Amino acid sequence: MTFLYPLVLVAAVVLTGAAIYGYVTLQRRRSAALSAAGFGTLAGGGVRRHLPYALLLAALPVMLIGLARPQAEVSVPRVSGTVLLAFDISNSMTAEDVSPSRISAAQTAAAGFVEEQPDTVDVGVLVFGDQALLTQAPTADHAAAVAAIERVKASGGTSLGQAILVGLGTITGKPVALPEEGGAAPDLGYWPSATIVVFSDGEETGGPDVEAAAELAAAAGVRIQTVGVGTAQGGTVEVDGFQLGTALDESLLTAIAQVTGGTYHEAGDASTLADTTKSIDLRLTTEKEPLELTAPFAAAALLLLTLGGFLSTRWHGRIV
Repeated sequence: MTFLYPLVLVAAVVLTGAAIYGYVTLQRRRSAALSAAGFGTLAGGGVRRHLPYALLLAALPVMLIGLARPQAEVSVPRVSGTVLLAFDISNSMTAEDVSPSRISAAQTAAAGFVEEQPDTVDVGVLVFGDQALLTQAPTADHAAAVAAIERVKASGGTSLGQAILVGLGTITGKPVALPEEGGAAPDLGYWPSATIVVFSDGEETGGPDVEAAAELAAAAGVRIQTVGVGTAQGGTVEVDGFQLGTALDESLLTAIAQVTGGTYHEAGDASTLADTTKSIDLRLTTEKEPLELTAPFAAAALLLLTLGGFLSTRWHGRIV
């Protein structure tokens, strides 16, 4: 327990001590006076004589402690942390097997997802093709995150592994790379309130080993949720004048999510994808918050005063 005005506690000790001293002195004088007058049997008194005044005296320190503004820290559950939205911007994301296109459907769903998040969730945006780039650092300004989503454009290949590594670097605040063969994995700390949400068709074309990158994320407590954008039937895209077939690879996206304890989410079109992102599991964490205890102390003091006054009136016909 902490106090906003700790000096009031000093006053509470001094005033309470003075009140008790005054009461004891008064009772001694009263007892001496009664004994001198020949009423020694009335000098002592018992519970009925002292209990009401004890309750009144007890109310004084309780009330003064309340004036010191006591506070206690309580654990409050809330959805919080950091969410990084990772967008696959490879050429295959221009396929139209999801209307109007894979990348447009992903943008629509992701923007809706961001708008539904509480202020306690910081949202960042990164895009990845052959390389990955953070386009919006995690922020509580969700409008800025939505603007970054709207700027996403498709081009190049796909490196899911690079996306995960850049995402981990953003979360931990330092560059992250896979260890050399046989080398020890880097110590990234533990970040259980961070989540990476990957929007991709899962067609990996190169880059760092994606499952090894996912294992790094798992060791750091970072969960990866994957959202498959596209269909198993697939579609075609034009690259450098060539027509190329492309289809959703659910197996890779599922494996990435499972390594980190996340979930793969299916989606078939823009409306389904938007509904799918609502089921993405964010972290429920606890946060310490100060709880003002002035009111309970004031209530306790009032109760003691009321009870002491009632007993004094009932037993002695007066309050003091």
